[in-house]
Amino acid sequence: MEDISLTIAKELDLSRKSVEAAIKLLDEGNTIPFIARYKKDITNNLTDTNLRDLEERLIYLRNLNERKNSVLDLIAEKGKLSEELKKAIEDAKTLAEVEDLYRPYKEKRKTRGVIAKEKGLENLALALLLGKEIKDFNLYLASFINQEKDVKTIEDALNGAKDIIAENIADEAKYRKYIKEIILKEGLFESKEKKKDEKDTYGTYASFSILIKKIKPYQFLAISRGEKEKCLKSSLNYDKEKIKEYILKDYRDNFYLDIIKEIIDDSLKRLIFPSVENEIYSELKEMAEDKSIVVFKK
Repeated sequence: MEDISLTIAKELDLSRKSVEAAIKLLDEGNTIPFIARYKKDITNNLTDTNLRDLEERLIYLRNLNERKNSVLDLIAEKGKLSEELKKAIEDAKTLAEVEDLYRPYKEKRKTRGVIAKEKGLENLALALLLGKEIKDFNLYLASFINQEKDVKTIEDALNGAKDIIAENIADEAKYRKYIKEIILKEGLFESKEKKKDEKDTYGTYASFSILIKKIKPYQFLAISRGEKEKCLKSSLNYDKEKIKEYILKDYRDNFYLDIIKEIIDDSLKRLIFPSVENEIYSELKEMAEDKSIVVFKK
């Protein structure tokens, strides 16, 4: 696991000695105003702003390390903790990265993919993923028909296998990381007017578009209020085809490429995009609220 005091010192451009001293004082129960005013000699003159930033990162990084340890234990209990996965979890910089790495090993609710596995269709899904030509594919599909398990036709078998693969793709950490980075780097945050209120409070955002990475906290909060009052509708706009092509390159040599393309479309539309967009909205909300609190404090 990372050295928290060293990480904070690098992030905030502070001396490690000052950071370690401040952490010790905080852990002893001292308040930030008290430390800033009466412990300058110990912290080497850290300001209350320095200390608040330090405390925020301290809490986050401690939570991050705690979650890493928890996830490592949970995966180890299942006997699925490889050295590569362990290193990836230990090197993760955010809680979101840790959760993406843990996602394939979580106990799943009754999803379509889970139900398909219970129907005995996992080997069919694996055959599609391996992508080697099967001479009589329909005959192979027919071998998975099972009336007792409600697999009545070859279409039922194929659709169940597709559901399994769609969830596997959605659980792949490298895809989720790439997609989130692309959306945050290149995507637009947009809002459209649904209706006007009496004062036209949200006129500024009636047809609004800005890079996600450039949206201001007050803009996000105003649009959020407009949505609650049913005056606005917001959305994220980004290059979905670019993302699809990124995933598709891993399957270019697959004999069943047309089927794989359908599965990727389904996985993106039904599983990945809604999930990643929710994460981004949550992070934007948290960022906006945190910034607002800082402004109010000033």
